[in-house]
Amino acid sequence: MREVIHTPLVSQSALYSQGIKAGGHIYISGLVGIDASTGKIAGTTIQDQMQAALTNCKSVLEAGGGTLEDVVEVGILLADPDDFAGMNEVYATWFPTDPPARYAAKLGAVIPGVLVSVRMTAVIG
Repeated sequence: MREVIHTPLVSQSALYSQGIKAGGHIYISGLVGIDASTGKIAGTTIQDQMQAALTNCKSVLEAGGGTLEDVVEVGILLADPDDFAGMNEVYATWFPTDPPARYAAKLGAVIPGVLVSVRMTAVIG
């Protein structure tokens, strides 16, 4: 069974689902640091946008019945690889001990103003 996860706390797109729940897994799409209440990018620094992107992922995760403790993998795409240290600064506050598996790579698409995209996979139940 495949269940689409949707929350009004995260910006919407007709091109992808915020998340999909299937077979005890939650797959969260690559989400950027957009504040859904304003529809605008959450700031101009990697720290601002990383915080907002992780908040968006957490909102989708919770809408699907999961928690951060259920996350087994995080994928991070950076517009500028030089932002790696700033990204890690925020990431470490979200997963301070026993973090999930993670990868980071360069964001291939150029999206004006967007510095980071974060996706997650969680196992629940």
